[in-house]
Amino acid sequence: MGARVFFSPASASEPAEDLARKAERLFLELGFEERIGEESFVALKTHFGEKHNKGYIQPAWLTRVVDRLRRRSRRVFFTDTNTLYTGPRANAVEHVRLAWDHGFSADRVVVPLLIADGLIGRDSEEVKVGLSRVKTAKLASGIVHADFLVCFSHITGHIIAGVGAAVKNLGMGCASRAGKLEQHSDVHPTVKAKACSNCGICLDYCSAGAIVQGEGSVRIQDDRCIGCGECLVVCKSGAIKMRWDEDAVRLQEKMAEYAYAVHSLFGERAAYLNFALNITKDCDCMARAQKPVVDDIGLLASSDPLALDKASIDLVMERSGGDVFRKGYDIDWSVQLNHGSRIGLGSLDYELVIRD
Repeated sequence: MGARVFFSPASASEPAEDLARKAERLFLELGFEERIGEESFVALKTHFGEKHNKGYIQPAWLTRVVDRLRRRSRRVFFTDTNTLYTGPRANAVEHVRLAWDHGFSADRVVVPLLIADGLIGRDSEEVKVGLSRVKTAKLASGIVHADFLVCFSHITGHIIAGVGAAVKNLGMGCASRAGKLEQHSDVHPTVKAKACSNCGICLDYCSAGAIVQGEGSVRIQDDRCIGCGECLVVCKSGAIKMRWDEDAVRLQEKMAEYAYAVHSLFGERAAYLNFALNITKDCDCMARAQKPVVDDIGLLASSDPLALDKASIDLVMERSGGDVFRKGYDIDWSVQLNHGSRIGLGSLDYELVIRD
């Protein structure tokens, strides 16, 4: 028998209080909160949604779970990490303000909100993995130093990974900027000379001394670049760009190995909830409202992130009558699941337990 995955049918059109009750009931099935002590750091990992995006998990749906955790510990906090691309979620100050705008303010969720990799993504810890794609994972320090992890994931399609769910929320979402860069690319950032103001700020932030100032623009020396990605964020003129790796297999396998690194850190001290509501073609990083590609399905919870994602995707396939994710982008999303199974991230076998 595989891992137990608890499922409650639901719709985003239901009152927020009803969805909060369903999330609480599934959460309680995991027997998670009993392990938490009064001074335990409990990280609530979610995605606050990009500016103008509407599909992210609404904070009102999480209130009852948060209240239960607050009764166990006074150190519960919402968290996410800064983005690799430039924008309002690329630094902690604007990231927090955007989260407030989306309802994750202290007066509404009652717990603090911290960006796990610091002001500009430099707060990183290395965790040994020793797998085929990733030898050492570069994770956000605020995740590594937490005692417990509750991972709230929104099921969506994804332009490179095919599907974004718990595996992506763990692997990509808990990585520092350097870790995100490692997953997204096998090459280093590049400088657009015409856009470069040659101000030299990036030189001050390059710990490897890989950036040199030339005539008219700076230049990145590939043989010295360590791929930390800090230059991408501090460049005020937007002259430093990623060279994206579009190999979906490679990215998904790295992402699964990063997810393995996070899951291995917490073990039984982690709980996972997936929200199969407002399921869209693209992830919540898209700065626009999106139309759902399939009707709402419900909420799922498990202690096994891989079984949880497999059950979630199976329900989406059943509801849509086909592979709605593959229809959005012709990408084999099963790579992340199969690789996760091979490396011991979790099980692809599951028992679906329905709770109305």
